[in-house]
Amino acid sequence: MVRIQMGLTHDPRAGLLDEMFEDRKRVFVDLLRWEVTVVDGRLEIDQFDNEFAIYVLVEDPQGKHLGSARLLPTGHDHILKTIFPHLCAGSIPEGPRVLEITRFCLSPRLTARDRMQVRKQLVTALAQYALHAQIATYTGVAERAWFDQIAQFGWRCRALAPLTSEGPRALVGLRIDIDPSTIQGLARARMYADAALQGLEPQLAA
Repeated sequence: MVRIQMGLTHDPRAGLLDEMFEDRKRVFVDLLRWEVTVVDGRLEIDQFDNEFAIYVLVEDPQGKHLGSARLLPTGHDHILKTIFPHLCAGSIPEGPRVLEITRFCLSPRLTARDRMQVRKQLVTALAQYALHAQIATYTGVAERAWFDQIAQFGWRCRALAPLTSEGPRALVGLRIDIDPSTIQGLARARMYADAALQGLEPQLAA
């Protein structure tokens, strides 16, 4: 099941979000060696985890965290604008129909087979949520190796500046455009997986 959590409005040290922050620490700090904030020695929480953040959470039947992504409204502070504006050759995509994808995380407890399935569920959920909430564009920052994978998922994805030859860990600013054909594109690329969304707010007015 995929759950949508609108904002970090309660104590993050409880339940599904707690497990998400723990897995983010294991992945981004312990494995990838990112220099980011760790709370209580076990939770990766930064300044963008706030009341504006939207969390897309894949959970198992027992409610345990399997994978997640954080979406940031671009009308507030977000990573591309605040930290990496140089990754955009032109103006930074922003507005009420633009969200930034950050902290795409798969639980390190998953097997290789389960990782692929959860990745598909999370990607599908991101597309479904965008269609529900009338989001036209996702932006993000990714290492070149991860960007190369994202670009093959079947949705329309491109870099926001010319790609360099600095290696697989070079950072790339990216945009993903979402429209009704996106789900079919994911299916053709074998990146679609059923992802019933729970916790959706009423659909936004056009």
